[in-house]
Amino acid sequence: MTTNSDLLARREKAVPRGVASAMPVFAERAKNAELWDVEGHRYLDFAGGIAVVNTGHVHPKVAAAVDAQNAKFSHTAFQVVPYESYVALAERLNAIAPIADAKTIFMTTGAEAVENAIKIARYHTKRTAVISFTGAFHGRSLLTMGLTGKVVPYKAGFGPFPAEIYHAPFPIPHHGVSEDDALAALDRLFKGDVEPGRVAAMIVEPVQGEGGFYIAPKAFMQRLREICDQQGILLICDEVQTGFARTGKIFATEHYGIEPDMITVAKALAGGYPLSGVIGKREVMDSPDPGGLGGTYGGSPIGCAAALAVLDVIEEEGLCERSRQMGEKMADRIRDMKNRNDTAPIGDIRNLGAMVAFELVTERGSNTPDPETTKAISQKALEKGLIVISCGIYGNTIRLLAPLTTPDAQVDEGMNILEEVLVELGGVAAAVA
Repeated sequence: MTTNSDLLARREKAVPRGVASAMPVFAERAKNAELWDVEGHRYLDFAGGIAVVNTGHVHPKVAAAVDAQNAKFSHTAFQVVPYESYVALAERLNAIAPIADAKTIFMTTGAEAVENAIKIARYHTKRTAVISFTGAFHGRSLLTMGLTGKVVPYKAGFGPFPAEIYHAPFPIPHHGVSEDDALAALDRLFKGDVEPGRVAAMIVEPVQGEGGFYIAPKAFMQRLREICDQQGILLICDEVQTGFARTGKIFATEHYGIEPDMITVAKALAGGYPLSGVIGKREVMDSPDPGGLGGTYGGSPIGCAAALAVLDVIEEEGLCERSRQMGEKMADRIRDMKNRNDTAPIGDIRNLGAMVAFELVTERGSNTPDPETTKAISQKALEKGLIVISCGIYGNTIRLLAPLTTPDAQVDEGMNILEEVLVELGGVAAAVA
């Protein structure tokens, strides 16, 4: 029998060490919220491929759509011979996006979506500068690394980055940056670094993903929209991680009552198949000339078929409402754990729908990050059959991204394991103290 240890040894010889894996186990099969490794051990997957399998691993409807498409053809290149599924998916996204008159282009990865959004913004505005925010994650290509607002591990040693990228603070009140502070810093950026008339776009995550699941305040997002309107700047909402029911709405932007100029999407769009896109205002999206946009694998027919099925599942199974219910259930459990005296110290707890996170701190009532305990939680949870991953610029945030189709019994099972781990680590901390 192939073992995890065997595969780890082969991986070390064959795969560059820069490609890190959070877990030392290798997947053999998965179904909905459950995953089995090559040794037959079962896990509850509360990472969801980093918010990709919102509809669960191998959802029957998605799998059937992929099989049916693959039996017809797998690739033609949309720029050579187009196909209906690309058009049909664009039509559906245009209809449900919070943009009044939209068009959509498809790519393969989230980074490609962001790259293309910036290309389109620069072409449309005839400006060059772009503003993103501290703590943001927008991808690992050269441009998107530049936009990303977290140095380690994403940017360290990979520069220099493209010019005309500027960072403004993202509001995180419990880490000392209020909404007013963030807006004042943006104003100083305009006065000291780049005039607004040179800025093509601002790009912002409604909920920061890798940055720590920090939720942008509604008034902050609305003020960004106002500033962009006043200065002729395009507002891009990066929904690569927040999209497709994860926050309780199809798009997290819907929580803010604003209309962005573009939305970037990927991850959960196709339920595990590589597909990304940019949805934007018609006059913006139509700016580049024919041939200026595209890509060999962009809008794969397999991915488009999967995505159409994903949208069906979200609607038919009521996954937006399910996300809200599941997120509150998880957040309530964590709040209960925080109020106990026998768990590892928990700091801030936050969720928007089933995008749930909590911080580990050095002592109760403190905001001092505890990244070591955070690492230990992921390790001990895996030993007990639960996959969870961390995030955050301080490395002290546990994020929960269970499939929205996870049965209540398995949600409870996973949260029970998490509680056991926190109690165990709380006992270790007490013993050390």
